[in-house]
Amino acid sequence: MLEQIRKEAKAAAEEICQTAKLKKGQILVVGCSTSEVAGHKVGSHSSPEIGKAIYEGLEEVLAPKGIYLAAQCCEHLNRAIIIEREAVPFAEICNVVPQPKAGSSFATAAYHGFKDPVAVEFIKADAGLDIGGTLIGMHMKHVAVPVRLEQNHIGEALVLAARVRPKYIGGERAIYDETLK
Repeated sequence: MLEQIRKEAKAAAEEICQTAKLKKGQILVVGCSTSEVAGHKVGSHSSPEIGKAIYEGLEEVLAPKGIYLAAQCCEHLNRAIIIEREAVPFAEICNVVPQPKAGSSFATAAYHGFKDPVAVEFIKADAGLDIGGTLIGMHMKHVAVPVRLEQNHIGEALVLAARVRPKYIGGERAIYDETLK
């Protein structure tokens, strides 16, 4: 089961990287309910093993591309973000370490997997994966655009995805750079 979850997370990461055209240095925010992945109600069956499997699947894709993973914590930590320090060199750091039932099993796995993890209150990511209905929108740049993934489940959890695009400014007479869509 854990190997299948890791493979599904890897497939979702590959798909969002390609669809969102993520580049080195950009950020993918991921919210994850390991309870939902296991087929339970969000927040009811936190699983460090599932959190680690998902983290490993995502990092297998993101690390070689130089894309930063931002792991969203649960509401117990006000949906703080765990991320590599080098991704947010000027951010205000929060003094917290996530735990499986106070921060999320996924964010805990990321914290222990990162080289130099920090917690920050908010971020503006370039794309996102919401695994199990964790509501990542507060951590996305404007304007977020829904992405329909082929890999739309990890375990039993529904996976929703988004990418961002630059804002359109100037109204109907403006000319837009079509390569930025």
